[in-house]
Amino acid sequence: MSVKQVQVTFDCAEPVRVGRFWCEVLGYVPPPPPEGVAAWDDVNSEEQGSWFACSDPAGVGPRLFFQRVPEGKVVKNRVHLDVRVGTGLVGEERLAVLEAECARLVKLGAVRGQLLLADGENESCLNMQDVEGNEFCLD
Repeated sequence: MSVKQVQVTFDCAEPVRVGRFWCEVLGYVPPPPPEGVAAWDDVNSEEQGSWFACSDPAGVGPRLFFQRVPEGKVVKNRVHLDVRVGTGLVGEERLAVLEAECARLVKLGAVRGQLLLADGENESCLNMQDVEGNEFCLD
């Protein structure tokens, strides 16, 4: 049997907030509400707000799932997402694209980290954090 899909799961304190941030970053969408319900906000459940999911509307990228956990983030992520906005670009053109995307994401609540300049082996990338401090890279 082979793996058909991969889901990336985030442990977080506020799943809806973090999930909506990543929807904006990636252009993802939440699933439709259950049949007969106009909007997720209309779902009356004890679990509402304890999780959030979203997926690539084109069906290409992995589904993202956000689940509430009691403990806070303590150390650096062992796994992180690379948001590939500069693929194929080099030099000043790549830096301009990274900076423009960084500015957009900061307006959404992201925190800018260190800019790592091209070094002959690797192209420039920019470290960032999402709205709960999870690290990711603009690449």
